[in-house]
Amino acid sequence: MMMRIGVLIIVLALTGKCWSQPKLTQLWVSDTILKTPESVVFDGAGKRLLVSCMHNNLTEKKGTGTIASIDLEGKPISMVWSTTLNSPKGMLLVNDFVFVTDINEVVAIDGRNGTILKRVTVDGAVFLNDIAVAEDGMIYVSDTRTGRIYKIEQLKASLYTEGLKNPNGLLCLGKDLYVLANGNLIKYDEKRQATVLATGMEASTDGLIMVNKKDFLVSCWSGVIYYVTAEGKVTQLLDVRNEKINTADIGFDFKKKIVYVPNFYKNTVTAYQLTF
Repeated sequence: MMMRIGVLIIVLALTGKCWSQPKLTQLWVSDTILKTPESVVFDGAGKRLLVSCMHNNLTEKKGTGTIASIDLEGKPISMVWSTTLNSPKGMLLVNDFVFVTDINEVVAIDGRNGTILKRVTVDGAVFLNDIAVAEDGMIYVSDTRTGRIYKIEQLKASLYTEGLKNPNGLLCLGKDLYVLANGNLIKYDEKRQATVLATGMEASTDGLIMVNKKDFLVSCWSGVIYYVTAEGKVTQLLDVRNEKINTADIGFDFKKKIVYVPNFYKNTVTAYQLTF
């Protein structure tokens, strides 16, 4: 019996079917120069990170929100790369454009210089949070407080689905839309049929990224990060709740497998190496 088990282990190893425990190893933490960072976008071409900074403002239209630019070691490039936002949260980088959610608007920004190009109002929205784009160019945004997902096509917003509990993180893969909502990972197909892929995560699920063409990393605002397989297996990789460190909407360098985590009230970004 022992021989059979040994042979099986060797076969699995040779065929690449052994599952190794993923791990996050801290690389660096930025100085406390970021004003309530909520979302990080990795810009490989620009060798920088863009960070949406809420300036401790959740829902008021004060015009004090900014997007900062820092280098890949966490050092400042420009703390006011883009300004006159209100409460910027989820971001998306598409070619030379940056899209960011801002209370009840989606703001289009010139990715070269930070100039605001267009503001698209989403009627009925009160707390737009994350944002994703599909292969057909459709943009999706989550409204955490109303439980809705909106879609934006040709600068016009319409309701995609509603009735969710605290929807936040979004990701488009092919014709499917993936949504984080209250500790669950849900997939919507092209017919808007919902399938729950993973459950049991901490309720403040926030950031959602794909790490190797099939599996996901999920961050929770309260300070937890999970690895979620395509089959729905959930593994906790990080828990910094006791240190009162938030882990909001994460960014990812797919090539180097580096995860960039905005720490919200700590006013920092932390970089982690993901290994398998």
